[in-house]
Amino acid sequence: MSPPPDQPLRILHAVRAPVGGIFRHIIDLANGQADRGHHVGILADSLTGGERAEKALATIAPRLKLGVHRLAIRREPSSTDTLVWVQFMRLIHRLSPNVLHGHGAKAGAFIRLRPRSKSSIRVYTPHGGSLHYPPETFKGAFYSRLERALMESTDLFLFESAFARDTYQRIIGKPKSVVRCVFNGVTADEFDPIRKAEGATDLAYVGEFRRIKGADLLIDAVARLHAGGQPFTLTLGGDGEEMAALKAQVEKLGLRDAVRFIGHVKARDGFARGRLLVVPSRGDSMPYVVIEAGAAGIPMVAAHVGGIPEIFAPHTEALFAPSSVDAMADAIKAALGDPEAAHARAKALRERIFLHFSQKAMVEGVLAGYRDAFAALSNPRQ
Repeated sequence: MSPPPDQPLRILHAVRAPVGGIFRHIIDLANGQADRGHHVGILADSLTGGERAEKALATIAPRLKLGVHRLAIRREPSSTDTLVWVQFMRLIHRLSPNVLHGHGAKAGAFIRLRPRSKSSIRVYTPHGGSLHYPPETFKGAFYSRLERALMESTDLFLFESAFARDTYQRIIGKPKSVVRCVFNGVTADEFDPIRKAEGATDLAYVGEFRRIKGADLLIDAVARLHAGGQPFTLTLGGDGEEMAALKAQVEKLGLRDAVRFIGHVKARDGFARGRLLVVPSRGDSMPYVVIEAGAAGIPMVAAHVGGIPEIFAPHTEALFAPSSVDAMADAIKAALGDPEAAHARAKALRERIFLHFSQKAMVEGVLAGYRDAFAALSNPRQ
């Protein structure tokens, strides 16, 4: 039964790790939904996120009528998962949400393991998640089977890119339930121009230090450029599990004077640290860093991977072949060698972001998806 149109929805967002773009997406979505009068809550892992997650959740908590809740949710399948799921179900029973929105593989599984209800919908946004694992690997095969088993327990699939939707349908199958694509979006103040920091390097990277994000490839590309007589400098803004390995790589390649690590910074502060932003991802669905940089008019080159081409289209001249150090080095050299063209592309991309990637459009698109799922629940196919 669909909630009365004059009544606010009771929405619970669930995510395992409150970090990165997925967390930013949930915070923006929850804020937008609260602005529209809905009763919103967030459930997140208590083992990750650190002070940044605590601060972000403390800031939004007064706006969330269903509150902020933390449970210890392990990344990999764990013997504690059953206990966590029981706690999860108790929380749902107490809060009585009519929208259960799981983000990422683990939280998405917990949400969809709840039995079907005539008064609530189970929503799943993969955010890449288990889809990043090649299906021929053990993990890929395991997660594919799990996703397939849960497909029928999903009332609404919300994908942040056509790439994510198509990948899911190719690897897992075509859902019979409601499927919608809603782009990630940025707020109005993110279109404000950014002034370059004093002592900015030639290149900047902003993001997590995880293998899939490709910071190691960027360091290799800088080494390649140095060997070719172009001693470009690089600022790496971020942190994560590969921090030590990346620092060791810089030392091994003799780039200590050319590469600086500045730790985690806000995206716009990171953008100000270089003349050209490089997004070297091995895999991505709809990365916020690209949308944020595009909104700010930052010259950028990025890997032609995942949903990134959907952000740039039709301005794909700034994209390079993924996982190719040579292609990345060539794209960097071309962009820094012709700054006028790079700035012209950045201006055109900024206009595209303004039209298609706003927070308002994202929130409205997600709410429209909820309404479609409730309508389908009220009128099941015969």
